[in-house]
Amino acid sequence: MNKFLILILATAALFAANLFFGSVNIPAEDVVGIITGTDSSIAPAIRFIVVNSRLPQALTAMLGGAGLAVTGLLLQTAFRNPLAGPSILGISSGASLGVAIVMLLLGGSVSIGSMAWGGYTAVIAGALAGSLAIMGILIALSSIVRDNLMLLIAGILTGYLTSSLTTLLSSLSTAQGVHGYVMWGMGTFGDVTTRQMPWFATLVCLGLVGALLLAKPLNILMLGDNYAANLGVNVGRVRNMLLLITGVLTAIITAWCGPVAFVGLAMPHIARMIFRTDNHWILIPATMLAGSILCLGCNVASTIPDNTVIPINALTPVVGVPVILYVILRSRK
Repeated sequence: MNKFLILILATAALFAANLFFGSVNIPAEDVVGIITGTDSSIAPAIRFIVVNSRLPQALTAMLGGAGLAVTGLLLQTAFRNPLAGPSILGISSGASLGVAIVMLLLGGSVSIGSMAWGGYTAVIAGALAGSLAIMGILIALSSIVRDNLMLLIAGILTGYLTSSLTTLLSSLSTAQGVHGYVMWGMGTFGDVTTRQMPWFATLVCLGLVGALLLAKPLNILMLGDNYAANLGVNVGRVRNMLLLITGVLTAIITAWCGPVAFVGLAMPHIARMIFRTDNHWILIPATMLAGSILCLGCNVASTIPDNTVIPINALTPVVGVPVILYVILRSRK
């Protein structure tokens, strides 16, 4: 059977599992009746759980996993480093710092003149501002530092700096503010409401389409910057576009879902292991599907215990760490 078909079927099966399983036991026939709209006698509370909780969570996990995974692939290709990812380069840390400023320093609201934002709007604005600030620094450095390894090191150092600022804000904030920030940092796919879903889905899908449009120049970049330049590829522009797409995807997903770990770092390697190719026309959609499968699976597993929900960041390392260790050991050989 075609490998892509297997990944698609696995994604569909886990998406369905997210609808049928949860912390509340709902009969399968009721779930089918709600989804198909054929049974109007189901209790409103049960209908609310499926339509307003489980369905948005499944969509968020699928799109968020795809977006985080593809950012890792883009960065690993751009820096030609198997350990590059949005967390390693400080992009996730920048988004986290923006959220920390909003939640810990500004009390959960942002105001500019007569305009004010609160709740998730302020959190999203903070994450986007923090992520894009780090992206701006990296883009500025990329025009000065031509060596990819040095740019990677600069991103790591920037991530350490933003993490230290976040720690400082935590030490100066109230216990309630720190508790809210810590809970956000554990990761969840349940915070995107049905009203917010069109915005979340549109922004993530635009980022995914942008990543697909970079497949051809990324394939050329695999041959080396000088060779790509000789073939007419504007290496600097491609790298800046890649960093911009990575920053926006990371900011949007991190704002709503928290800093979900290891998806961007490990899933590109899973896709490479499955397809045994460096062709980005294959790797990009394969990585998206692999990320969706991991996040959908973690979201189902997080609701298995009764009367509790396991944080997503307690589950993703179970898959991510062995993959990264395998990559490191294989590179040593």
